[in-house]
Amino acid sequence: MTQKLPPGNSSTTASIDLSRFKRALSCFATGVAVVTTVDSKGAKVGMTINSFNSVSLDPPLVLWSVAEDSFSYDVFTRAEHFAVNVLSIHQKDLADRFAQRNSNKFDGLEHGEGLHGLPLLQDFAACFECRTEHVYAGGDHKIIVGRVLRVEEHETDPLIYYRGHYLRS
Repeated sequence: MTQKLPPGNSSTTASIDLSRFKRALSCFATGVAVVTTVDSKGAKVGMTINSFNSVSLDPPLVLWSVAEDSFSYDVFTRAEHFAVNVLSIHQKDLADRFAQRNSNKFDGLEHGEGLHGLPLLQDFAACFECRTEHVYAGGDHKIIVGRVLRVEEHETDPLIYYRGHYLRS
């Protein structure tokens, strides 16, 4: 049976079971990435995401979203540049590391440096170095659209997240 939702009303969430909504969303397998940037003092910042997708080929645009209660929310919504490091299948440890709510995620971690001093992880499946084009409100998140300035990809399988777990080959 299909549940019909009321049109254009922000109170529609009252008619949706949020735990069921989250379970249904988990049916959509996603890649896992770590978004990185530097804050206004030059400190390296990163966080794990799975809300990443392409927007446009011409110009090359991508988007991702950051929760308003995220530890790094202010840094990313103000950042002029960011990098999306799409993790490879063997980088579950990095996904877990950057999912933590602390500020020392780069301590002891070997990494490179990209455009505008962006920290770049090693052994990624793909990396998109971007300039922030737009930041939009999106419920309890901000949607960040970036213009891709440089891209690199490697011949490796990506890390996949599905139904609350990482998939392994």
